[in-house]
Amino acid sequence: MPITISFIVAAGVAVFMAPGKKLNHKLEAYTKGMGHSGIMLMCLIFILAGAFANVAREMGAVDATVNIGLHYLPEEILIAGLFIIGCFIALSVGTSVGTVVALTPVAIALSDAMGINAAIAVGATIGGAMFGDNLSMISDTTIAATRTQNCEMKDKFKANIRLVLPAAIISLAVYLLMPAAKSTTPKTIQLLDYLKLVPYLLVLITAIMGLNVFLVLSLGILLAGGIGLSTGDFDLWSFFSSVNTGMQNMAEIVIVSMLVGGIVEVVRINGGIDYLIQHIGKRTKGQKGAEFSIAALTGIINVFTANNTIAILMAGPIVKNVADEFKIEAKRSASLMDTASCFIQGILPYGAQILAAVGLSAGLLSPFDIMTYLFYPYLMGITVIISIVLKNGSLGFRQKT
Repeated sequence: MPITISFIVAAGVAVFMAPGKKLNHKLEAYTKGMGHSGIMLMCLIFILAGAFANVAREMGAVDATVNIGLHYLPEEILIAGLFIIGCFIALSVGTSVGTVVALTPVAIALSDAMGINAAIAVGATIGGAMFGDNLSMISDTTIAATRTQNCEMKDKFKANIRLVLPAAIISLAVYLLMPAAKSTTPKTIQLLDYLKLVPYLLVLITAIMGLNVFLVLSLGILLAGGIGLSTGDFDLWSFFSSVNTGMQNMAEIVIVSMLVGGIVEVVRINGGIDYLIQHIGKRTKGQKGAEFSIAALTGIINVFTANNTIAILMAGPIVKNVADEFKIEAKRSASLMDTASCFIQGILPYGAQILAAVGLSAGLLSPFDIMTYLFYPYLMGITVIISIVLKNGSLGFRQKT
């Protein structure tokens, strides 16, 4: 079932289930939630992020990144190299699915040419994509997590990288220890490839510096467009068309964001969020238990929605209230939500990332072939648990009496 249909049905249930209230009042509350300033701000960021990602891709930035990476990577570390390239592309374009789609054909072709297990190559690609998506300043998961928790992207990035970097380093070490590939001809690159890499670097650096996200994305769009115009990849009108296409590519997540905003508002005024907070509070003791609850809630929603952005959007308001009650910093709650959702999304056999890779393998691989070699997502889940456990002594949950 299309995800928008699911949420329209859920919206109908939310509006009509509250007894004793006039339909007009319930619809007014729903539309108020849809048009919340935070939701609208998030949608605007989604639109700009979509425009930048599409312009950069059509300008040739993704291909340039792959070419540069494969040119400099020795055959002995090819699998680790696919992981690194996946990290950088997802970090730059803000989408794990887009990264998987762009890099999986390359990974399969290289594995075939060099005698490597294709499942290992694709697993490294997906792992790198999930690492980059989790940290990207323009990822929809980062945007959703930071907006719902009301924290700065650079603060979330700093908290997040401390959380997931150990998992990435261990994954990289595992890939480096794997048998070396057969020798092949290095990928040829041109000076133009380096130029096409500049928009990604600009967005990454300026975002880490704390520049306003709207300014970051606008500069990225203009720079990518300028390079594309100067190299002849598109003319002025095809540039405008590319921007428009990128914005339209984000239509579904924008619609879902508004529907979720309306549902959350109706649930809130009907006492649902207060009930969940009280229910969680009865079983929670201190920050550690609250952090486990945040990660578990986000992960469970992700299992049922198979979409980490939607899971964060749905869990966000509840997580914000739990974080405030238990004095958890906004950057920490945002990081826990994003990481927990990326962990679950990265290992779901019916998630978009694995399904996209399976489809691109043309029957060569099954979801479970790939899941065997998803080292990074598994390690990411472990590091989240360890980071929470090491804060204090016990697991942080009260025993039933």
